[in-house]
Amino acid sequence: MINNEIRYTLITGASTGIGYELAKLFARDKNNLILVARNKIKLESVKNELSKYNVDIKILALDLSKSEDIQNIFNYVEINKVNIDTLVNNAGIGTFGDFNDIHWKKEEELIDINIKALTRLTKYFLPKIVECKNGGILNVASTAAFCSGPRMATYYASKAYVLNLTEAIYEEYKNDGIKIACLCPGPVKTSFQGKAGIKKSEAAKKYLMDAEEVARICYKDFNKGKLIIIPGKKNKLLVIGNKFLPRSISRKIVLKTNRK
Repeated sequence: MINNEIRYTLITGASTGIGYELAKLFARDKNNLILVARNKIKLESVKNELSKYNVDIKILALDLSKSEDIQNIFNYVEINKVNIDTLVNNAGIGTFGDFNDIHWKKEEELIDINIKALTRLTKYFLPKIVECKNGGILNVASTAAFCSGPRMATYYASKAYVLNLTEAIYEEYKNDGIKIACLCPGPVKTSFQGKAGIKKSEAAKKYLMDAEEVARICYKDFNKGKLIIIPGKKNKLLVIGNKFLPRSISRKIVLKTNRK
């Protein structure tokens, strides 16, 4: 049984990449953690590594594309009377290729994780976090949220959803003493590219940011109460520049890039 006076930060997709790097930063600052990911072995490895920070760490090996596994998070929290004061919705996947060539099952899994799971977790934990008047919610989107994405149509659309949802919630609860933020990184050196079926040239790989750097910037800005967090000068310029481009040109540029 968990001591219900102790507060926890819950991070999804915590076994690798940005989620893993954020877990390190939260643990370093003495935040107790509940880490969620599919791979139990990787989660156990992360738990062992972060034990040096002397914080309480729980792991849940679950698949967020499954409704029953999302419910298992809620059950765990209710049975153990866990107080979550910060939620990090980091779990996400991508698909790559022409829209008609991607099997529906892959697209459905993307929607279930990137949209459905994120929304259910946010809807469940937000009132509890508001009641605490502490902590907050950090949703991970992408610079893809700011435009349409031919050859990654569903992924780009899912990230636009995450950004718009987060901005709306921020406006509703900005006076309730909690932080609401959306991280919008550009391409990052993680396993995401390979899992989505994206092959990067050696030249293109030079422009990928390190997950550690992205997490560091995100963590700092989140604690400052910033709403939209875009790490890296090039990514900020990309987003600003996109605002001035007609959408018809913007999507042509993305299509050309993705065809390469």
